[in-house]
Amino acid sequence: MVQSARSRTVLTLYTAAEDIQCHRVRLVLAAKGVSYERLVIDPNKPPEDLVDLNPYGTTPTLVDRDLTLYDTAVVCEYLDERYPHPPLMPIDPLSRARLRLAAVRIELDWLAEIDAIVEGGRPADAARKRLRQHLLSSLPLFKASKFFLNPEMSLTDCLVAPVIWRLPWLGVDLGREGKPILDYGERIFHSQGFARSMTAEEKAMRS
Repeated sequence: MVQSARSRTVLTLYTAAEDIQCHRVRLVLAAKGVSYERLVIDPNKPPEDLVDLNPYGTTPTLVDRDLTLYDTAVVCEYLDERYPHPPLMPIDPLSRARLRLAAVRIELDWLAEIDAIVEGGRPADAARKRLRQHLLSSLPLFKASKFFLNPEMSLTDCLVAPVIWRLPWLGVDLGREGKPILDYGERIFHSQGFARSMTAEEKAMRS
């Protein structure tokens, strides 16, 4: 169980050990300092209690009393509103929309390539090259602010940082050109929240 003095409300999170979307939610919870029960499951063999809660049997699934949420973006936004301090989205609608759209692009472009890499086989090498290009073409976004498109950490960083953490494990080398992206990652990786967000399997990705 992950605990914090800032919140005594016990949530339950069904999570996979290595999944980026699950890591995304765990990072939001860690940034908020929220206590929760972490149930690490095999996503290929979801337990019956999860299937009863979530008809798709997918992770991440968050249970808060009588409420069950299982879309990652919905879960993250719920947590940001349910536990408003520190806020993980800017106040103005324009900035919020930009960050939401960036998260959608990352899911469609970056995560699709990561799935192909994890599956292995011939398509993996081409996916590594495409992911590297996606990241390097985003360099201006990493240079624009201390965090991704925002001066403060946001929900979008909770998606971006787990991707950057996995790059060595995925066999993606950004080289010198990618130094601003790696520097961005290191700023987040050294936080206590990021360390708390990880499973043993994720920590081993950089052991």
